[in-house]
Amino acid sequence: MSGDYDPADGAVDRDGSLGGDAPVDSDAAFDGGAALSGLFAPERVAVVGATDREGSVGRAVTENLLAEFDGEVVPVNPSRDEVLGLPCVGSVADADADMAVVAVPPGAVIDVVRECGESGVRNVVVLTAGFGETGAEGADREQQLRSVATEYGINLVGPNSLGVMSSPRGLNATFGPDAPPAGGVSFMSQSGAFVTAVVDWAKDEGIGFKDVVSLGNKAVLDETDFVRAWGDDPDTDVVVGYLESIDDGRAFVDAARRTTDDTPVAVVKSGRTDAGAQAASSHTGAIAGSDRAYEAGLDAAGVLRAESVQELFDAARALAGGDVPDSDGVAVVTNAGGPGVMATDAVGDAERLRLASFNEETVDRLGEALPDEANVYNPVDVIGDASVDRFREALDIALRDPDVGSVVVITAPTATLDFGELGEMIADAADEHGVPMAACLMGGQRLADAGDVLRERGVPSYFDPARAVGGLESLTEYREVRGRSYPEPEPIDADRERVREILSSVTERSDNRLGVEAMEIFDAYGIPTPEGAVVDDPAEAERVAEGIGEEVVMKIVSPDILHKSDIGGVKVGVPVAEVADAYEDLVSRARNYQPDATILGVQVQEMIDLDDGVETIVGSHTDPQFGPLVMFGLGGVFVEIMEDTTFRLAPVGRDEAAEMTEEIDAAPLLRGARGREAVDIDAVVDAVRRVSQLVADFPSIVELDVNPLVATPDGVRAVDLRLTVDPEELETQS
Repeated sequence: MSGDYDPADGAVDRDGSLGGDAPVDSDAAFDGGAALSGLFAPERVAVVGATDREGSVGRAVTENLLAEFDGEVVPVNPSRDEVLGLPCVGSVADADADMAVVAVPPGAVIDVVRECGESGVRNVVVLTAGFGETGAEGADREQQLRSVATEYGINLVGPNSLGVMSSPRGLNATFGPDAPPAGGVSFMSQSGAFVTAVVDWAKDEGIGFKDVVSLGNKAVLDETDFVRAWGDDPDTDVVVGYLESIDDGRAFVDAARRTTDDTPVAVVKSGRTDAGAQAASSHTGAIAGSDRAYEAGLDAAGVLRAESVQELFDAARALAGGDVPDSDGVAVVTNAGGPGVMATDAVGDAERLRLASFNEETVDRLGEALPDEANVYNPVDVIGDASVDRFREALDIALRDPDVGSVVVITAPTATLDFGELGEMIADAADEHGVPMAACLMGGQRLADAGDVLRERGVPSYFDPARAVGGLESLTEYREVRGRSYPEPEPIDADRERVREILSSVTERSDNRLGVEAMEIFDAYGIPTPEGAVVDDPAEAERVAEGIGEEVVMKIVSPDILHKSDIGGVKVGVPVAEVADAYEDLVSRARNYQPDATILGVQVQEMIDLDDGVETIVGSHTDPQFGPLVMFGLGGVFVEIMEDTTFRLAPVGRDEAAEMTEEIDAAPLLRGARGREAVDIDAVVDAVRRVSQLVADFPSIVELDVNPLVATPDGVRAVDLRLTVDPEELETQS
């Protein structure tokens, strides 16, 4: 290497706005695993591009490292003899480092990283911008960087990263203004600006961090690698993240499932756009959107999803404590009636919590311990003149009630309380009883001593009662995650070769869509269908109808006409004697609507009595990150209007499919609401899992709708089909 490594103007974004887009055509996530400890606990760090020039990134990183890092810092710059009083070396090969922080112009980065590899440096953080986030030239440069890092087995963070931090070693290998307070939260972010903001905010909030990573463009290491590594780290109590994308959804799910066995993971996922659904040609694709895929993926991963930064770190406070509640019942103990009511409302609004019901013994004991003016029912109001001792007695009694799984303790400033003592009392009660507790300190400076004590003792505290309740709900959600099992879906017998033949028929057509002419796919996967056939002349239509019964349903079959009912392309209750005329009329309507449409014929089908049935939909949409999603919901013509649907990653097992039938708003209809006979839920569940296995077996199915799947007390029937095939993917499967 040669030349001056001082970062050129624009080489690294100075404002910390380093989020960047995920690189195009990214390789699979680099499997760093526990080996990533070298990024957080190096002995000797080389700063490539170190300089003492005011306002430069190279200087900021060097100063941050010199501030508290307990290892050695080696400036690398061939144009200087020393930087900030430290002797410089001219090349990373001369630094004898186990980690390198790279802050040089974009054109020099690849050579520097190659030299790191040749010199045995296996941990590299690239701060420099000007890669995949800048266009085609930058994307090509990023691909070269990825190739070099992969060739040498380098754990590479970035490019376009703020850097990394780790409190145990005092490591601040960033150009941010501050290091974080120490604690048990490990934090990753796709936005460098978000890192600097959170670190600064956390100081006042009393949130401490173990490791912090600005992911940057994720050329090599991504969110999956860090979730995996922190799951193996005994000093990480909780993993939190700000994510704009997940590069390999299935790998992330696998890593997170292993991590969440012992370590909770919570994220904010930005970018709730439905733009990805605009080109969809199926109901499922139109509804799915990008955010529904992430919602399903994060749920499958056991990752808690926060809606805001505040909610994310409110959850982190509670989750860092480690204990989870044994039951959903919440006790509220307060010295202020109004805030107690606010907490009660928040419990009522929570999905997973309820107000605990005290037994008679608890109520009697509270009545004996508290003044007559106090409320001895939940929420417990110890009234405004309560001392620390009265608070403690009420807490002890409530905590012994068998229905209490967690407690919110609320206090407003009064002259009767010593707040340092109050904090110690709350922490002592939490330790003694082993019941999760959240404190709500509704004040400012007067309650600072209590807040300090609670932070030191690991009890989460909040100003707002609703936030305290939200923290406890995070613990309850994590309890559910830890209690999950992830069994493999039961095997399904299917005629996969027949399905492959049917899907391959698109290669002989001008489009890549199939409809009811492909209904044999259902037969191949054991999904019941009405009797019927697709015919291409009136006489054949009449012959099929005679074999079915007195009346039939008839539908135009055309890949170019997606919404048949909108053009009068469906006739219901057609007598056999009128079938031939109905055939001609349907074809004529289709020709008039779209003269150039491909008409494959007319489907003649057995009528299904809907009086005792419910029209549902089962569908699938392939997401670029998470692969095929299976959807279940209320079907029929209003599916996109009602959007009463739920999603899972395919394939699903019987238990997951059963959960899907319970999650939609229309679930009571399936179970016999208002005197209706319940439908055959087992048959619905079986159909959902069979469709999910079909799309998992054939990734070439980009979109699929079974709408309606009519559910009755006697079973289910798949009445209609629409699917889209990716011919190129189909070729790779052949």
